[in-house]
Amino acid sequence: MSDAIAEDMAPPARKSGTSFLIGLILAIVGGLGGYVLTSGLVDLGGGHHTGASDDTDFVAIEPMTVLLGHSGERRYLRFTAQLEIDPSHKDQVTKLLPRVVDVLNTYLRSLSMSDVEDPSSLLTLRSQMRRRIDLVVGGGAVRDLLVMEFVVN
Repeated sequence: MSDAIAEDMAPPARKSGTSFLIGLILAIVGGLGGYVLTSGLVDLGGGHHTGASDDTDFVAIEPMTVLLGHSGERRYLRFTAQLEIDPSHKDQVTKLLPRVVDVLNTYLRSLSMSDVEDPSSLLTLRSQMRRRIDLVVGGGAVRDLLVMEFVVN
């Protein structure tokens, strides 16, 4: 009986570091894969182009100043951007620019201070604005939204 008690009291045998190593490798591969997919290094046929080339044109969006939040504290966001487009879509995008400004103005005015306080929030906000722009001008017309100024004061 003392042998059975001794076995129960003995510390569990160490598992090899194989599980930890496999988990670490999967985490690294997953992180790198996520980076490659979201950075635009791999074209998945979505029409999103991250690099400028000779067949690129830009359409400026007029600077906007919007009031943030609904509290008594008055904080303003100054936003300036440009749309990277294919030259063949310039007339279409220019014609729809008032609608683009309207949809961006409406979206930016709906934000609160907590939406813009975190430095990493600009990535999320940029993708939200880009999605709204694509809805207005049609998918594939705008390659990218370039944020030139994003200042809260």
